[in-house]
Amino acid sequence: MHTTLPYPWPLRTDQERCFDARGESIPCGETGQDADRRPCPHPMIRFAAANDSVTDALTGLTWARNANLFDYPYSLDEGLERLETLNREALSGLSDWRLPSRRELFSLVSHQNYNPALVSDHPFENVFHGDYWTATPCARLPDQAWYIHLGGARIYRGRQSGTCLIWPVSGRREPRPSRGARFRTHDGITRDRRTGLNWRPVFRNGVSIVSWEGALRGATALNRDDWAGHDRHWRLPSVRELESLIDLKRHSPALPEDWPIEIDAEGFWASTTSVYEPRYAWVVYMRDGAVGVGYKPNPDFGAWAVACDGPSGRPAPPPL
Repeated sequence: MHTTLPYPWPLRTDQERCFDARGESIPCGETGQDADRRPCPHPMIRFAAANDSVTDALTGLTWARNANLFDYPYSLDEGLERLETLNREALSGLSDWRLPSRRELFSLVSHQNYNPALVSDHPFENVFHGDYWTATPCARLPDQAWYIHLGGARIYRGRQSGTCLIWPVSGRREPRPSRGARFRTHDGITRDRRTGLNWRPVFRNGVSIVSWEGALRGATALNRDDWAGHDRHWRLPSVRELESLIDLKRHSPALPEDWPIEIDAEGFWASTTSVYEPRYAWVVYMRDGAVGVGYKPNPDFGAWAVACDGPSGRPAPPPL
């Protein structure tokens, strides 16, 4: 029997507004944008703050309350040395402080706020609007590691000899992947056993590269097409849903080995606007798994559609 583990990271974003291709705020209506769907409210008080640490009820992780505890940026090796010192000092009585993985740090990121790009109810202090190291190396370029820009939420890679800030985390590490095939395809629809999401390409007949608004229209149009079928509600994925496909141990493409859908673009549009610059929307790049942006009017990227399972095919509330 195959074991399926629940996906432990947020699939929803906190984006609350919709924007057109010019970056102007518009009513969400039936736009198919990220903020167009609000399946359920946040069910918990997420953060519990102590003097020097903050525990996140959503992920179970404990973070240093001071997000710039070491005052200066460091190379990755220098940062790890500082963490060893922190563990000897036992900040908040803990001695297992470490560098967060990419997905651990990404779990704190907001797609509604910027400078800093952290969720609104966070209790953290001294957050720098710049780059923070993660412990996750780049699979294609192992002398580089991923960092996250907490001014605007971009995820990119840099040489480990370069300098970024260090934000210590304590607690559980990422679970092992589920055993057996992650993806199952039936009648043209691919189900991700790890997240419960269903995927399919938006376009056929040679169309692959579109603008952001073209991607949004194409995804929602699937709900009127016979070939979409299966009473599901198709839409363009949020940036978190799209990023959940990335396998950070692989590259060219940075997708699981059994991903069955053709990769016919450098990157794929998300339904999430970059609030840092609303003329741009989030894009997940397939070569290494970077999370960047694309200029909405330009036909530069591809589009996949996503659907949740729910009553009568309507979206079920995915994990936060």
